[in-house]
Amino acid sequence: MSGHSKWAGIKHKKAIIDAKRGQIFSKIIREITVVARQGGSDPVGNPRLRVAIDKARAVNMPQDNIKKAIKRGTGELPGVTYEELVYEGYGPGGVAILVEITTDNKNRVTAEVRKTFSRHGGNLGDAGCVGWMFNKKGYISVDKKKIKEEELIEIALESGAEDVKADDEDLFEIITQPQDFEKVKKSLEEKNIEINSAEITMLPQTYVKLEGAKAEQMLRLMDGLDNNEDVQNVYANFDIPKEIMEKVS
Repeated sequence: MSGHSKWAGIKHKKAIIDAKRGQIFSKIIREITVVARQGGSDPVGNPRLRVAIDKARAVNMPQDNIKKAIKRGTGELPGVTYEELVYEGYGPGGVAILVEITTDNKNRVTAEVRKTFSRHGGNLGDAGCVGWMFNKKGYISVDKKKIKEEELIEIALESGAEDVKADDEDLFEIITQPQDFEKVKKSLEEKNIEINSAEITMLPQTYVKLEGAKAEQMLRLMDGLDNNEDVQNVYANFDIPKEIMEKVS
């Protein structure tokens, strides 16, 4: 889990910075628009919308922006029509990478993503080449200083969590089935347990350890993909030492 949790922490810090320059707002607005179009405007009956709204609130997006994005998705307001795509490929050292896209121009984003892979020692692959290496899961992290492990395990497992891990040096990691994610998250919130991060994500089954130049190249590839406005999420199965991740980030 270490590769995922470290990158999740970096993403959280980046989201705060990106929110100041509007990039994260743009990505979340696209996500809200798409999931509202697919599943309706009621977050109670549309779990993906509920998660997207939580993301928006976490970066202090104005409520008016959220409402407009939902209305664009349901057709109550005019707006751009986006499509969702998933690209798969390899990074330095054979790291498996999944890239989730929300775009209004498939040809443009395909060329941009391919160029980013190539520039940083990776290559875009065929559909299905690495997707089998990942499982869709709910992921919640909690600072180890905030709660005792035994207490967290009891609360998480009783509310439907699949597993609680203490592999990361700073965080407890709670894994759930996607359908149980909201229930587990709500249980933690009701117990006033401070959540570090919470998301529906794609967790790799195995990890590839990288160090030195390949590790730095891999992180630059992740950064390059993340900085593309059409890219919603990037998942990869790397395990990179914390000091290198902090240095590059």
